[in-house]
Amino acid sequence: MSPMRGEVNSFTNAFAVRVFPANPYDKKIKVEVHVYDQDFQPVNARISPNVFQLAGQASRPVLVVVPFDGATDRKVRICTESIPFPNEQTQIRAQICGKFFGHHKS
Repeated sequence: MSPMRGEVNSFTNAFAVRVFPANPYDKKIKVEVHVYDQDFQPVNARISPNVFQLAGQASRPVLVVVPFDGATDRKVRICTESIPFPNEQTQIRAQICGKFFGHHKS
């Protein structure tokens, strides 16, 4: 996933980050994108798309919109998780997370 870090200034009640999950394998994979706070508690963010399939050696953009929920600064982790297909020999879930900081400007 790229970028792995980011800092965003926003004048609204939310900030947006565009990340690019990638599939380094030759076979297609199913991908889920999740957002967590710095303690890995789920964050109610809008993720578009949040579940999709990626062809081998491919990547695609995903837009993540995170609310400030009244805070002036927000630290989140955006995580890309590969989900094994049923009936595959290996059932390994991989998770890659990046750190992102949002700053609310008045």
